[in-house]
Amino acid sequence: MDLQRNILIFFFLLCSFLLWQSWKVEINPKSSVIQVKENKKRLFIPIIEEKKNIFIKTDTIFLSINRYGGDIDQASLLEYKDKLHSLQCFRLLETKSDFFYQAQSGLTGKDGPDNPHYGTRPIYVSAKSYFKLNKGQKELRVPMVWIGKNGVIFTKIFIFKSGSYDITVQYEIKNSTNKILECSMFGQLKQTINLPKSGNFYSKNFALQSFRGAAYSTENSKFNKYKFNNIVRNENLYLQTKNGWIAMLQQYFVAAWIPQSKGMNVIYTSHFNHDIVAIGYKSDKIYIMPNENYKIHANLWIGPEIQEKMAILSPGLDLTVDYGFLWFLSQPLFRFLKLLYNIIGNWGISIIVITLIMRGILYPLTKVQYIAMAKMRELQPKIDDLKNKFSDDKNSFNKAMMNLYQQEKINPFGGCLPLLIQMPIFLALYYMLMSSIELRHAPFYLWIQDLSDQDPYYILPIIMGFTMFCIQKMSPNNISDPVQQKFLNLVPILFSIFFLWFPSGLVLYYIVSNIITIVQQKLIFYYLEKE
Repeated sequence: MDLQRNILIFFFLLCSFLLWQSWKVEINPKSSVIQVKENKKRLFIPIIEEKKNIFIKTDTIFLSINRYGGDIDQASLLEYKDKLHSLQCFRLLETKSDFFYQAQSGLTGKDGPDNPHYGTRPIYVSAKSYFKLNKGQKELRVPMVWIGKNGVIFTKIFIFKSGSYDITVQYEIKNSTNKILECSMFGQLKQTINLPKSGNFYSKNFALQSFRGAAYSTENSKFNKYKFNNIVRNENLYLQTKNGWIAMLQQYFVAAWIPQSKGMNVIYTSHFNHDIVAIGYKSDKIYIMPNENYKIHANLWIGPEIQEKMAILSPGLDLTVDYGFLWFLSQPLFRFLKLLYNIIGNWGISIIVITLIMRGILYPLTKVQYIAMAKMRELQPKIDDLKNKFSDDKNSFNKAMMNLYQQEKINPFGGCLPLLIQMPIFLALYYMLMSSIELRHAPFYLWIQDLSDQDPYYILPIIMGFTMFCIQKMSPNNISDPVQQKFLNLVPILFSIFFLWFPSGLVLYYIVSNIITIVQQKLIFYYLEKE
């Protein structure tokens, strides 16, 4: 099997992958969307005002908490910019007229202050409206208090740790009555289905799109995606599980509730007014005895998808990094790449080094491929003779070809094996570059300032196309059909066009891989001719 046929196979597989990738990306139907402005009278969307909100600043995050219910209606990540070279921090949660994304929590149930039958939520009181985690301070506690009509004191405490995106939301309930109180803790994430025009966290580039939607974990399944469209169609979840978590995903960033309550939790989804969806959990019933103080809490992650930290927080939470169906390859590949980065200090150089290592490991298979190509080239005159001899009998020609391969001890499909091995590695690297927060806005050299984004000047795809052209010209050509030959000549151009929108880190990998192919091909053919 010659290299031209391998290129055609690879091109077919890549096109199929791109079509599948574009099809599976979440696309929200415009027909089912009603703007939030049209529904704001029916929805609770609090307006951020200083007198109604509490503001919190740590070394990693800036939050706005609404006193009405104690929900987080705005969260900015201080260590991440919204765009390359921007001075503005990335805002993950926000409450605006055209977009709504909140992390809500409360106590519901018979005696819970957030029981929907009450028609209103508690308005918490705080000692001040601004809290800051000072330098050298390891922990910041932000208490908010609400006292019910029966004298029960509910204290909602947000606990922040230095250098962390993990927030503990704790309820302390002081039951000063003579009756048993019954309630349940809930946490939910609510978001507008369609992004506003100003939304900057979901790429319009078809090659850089990742899953945006809900996700959850149960005691029996570590990770499950759930599309917004399923919720819109009222295909809602209602699952009972111990432990687990719920989340909303987008490229690079995640918000997730991790319950810490004992007993069973209910995971659910819901749909509001055609335009907002929610995923949440509700704990088992808790009972607070008369004159008893009771505590219940949950963890809330608001931040980047840092795999090692999320894995510690809850099993399977690190799987929210969307590596697709090749996650089992992408994860070890990323760990190895990160190890190289810790040594080298540049992600681009690390990609080059990992390419050299991977191609070195695959060299024995590559050698087999080129030896098969060389033998096929030597057999070409005999194959031409068989074509002339059995020009009118295809079956006889095929049998004669198989006999010839057996006599010469040639496997006609031997050249496909390196391609079949390299294709999953290529796709795993694609998912890794597209989804790993560490590579977001990671510079290489000169004009490449973001390896996770496309080359702004399209220089790398052109270089890649040139290397493909060189490989094609160096390889023996057994195709006599002029139509097929013209198509083969177009392959480097078509690949270059496809790769215009691919992450520049992936194009860099492919350029280095092609250069290694050119060198290996020259060396192998040289020694074969010498022998």
